[in-house]
Amino acid sequence: QVHLIESGGGLVQAGGSLRLSCRASGRSVSTYNLGWFRQAPGKGREFVGAAGWSSGLTKVSDSVAGRFTVSRDNAENTLSLQMSDLQPEDTAVYSCAANLLLRIDPDASRWAYFGQGTQVTVSS
Repeated sequence: QVHLIESGGGLVQAGGSLRLSCRASGRSVSTYNLGWFRQAPGKGREFVGAAGWSSGLTKVSDSVAGRFTVSRDNAENTLSLQMSDLQPEDTAVYSCAANLLLRIDPDASRWAYFGQGTQVTVSS
């Protein structure tokens, strides 16, 4: 069982930045892939980025590449999402996720655990 708690969401103007954090707890949590998904109203979960159990392996979606960065601290069992140049279309609930797959998979159904999420709202 893995528990995930997100923090850092809020309201920001277009072009601004936010940093989200996810604290993971549970047995052998350092061996899990940790990732970020987002869900806008009326839409499905969208893969944003993830960091593999080895902190050197990260991946972000094409839609946020160049603006968002994922990083992981295995000593603290935390996953961060640094978001810059935010746009109104980035408005969504951002959730942390975990799984034990060998590779980072952008399919939300392949992730076993999700946190409650944190709201990010970008005003134009």
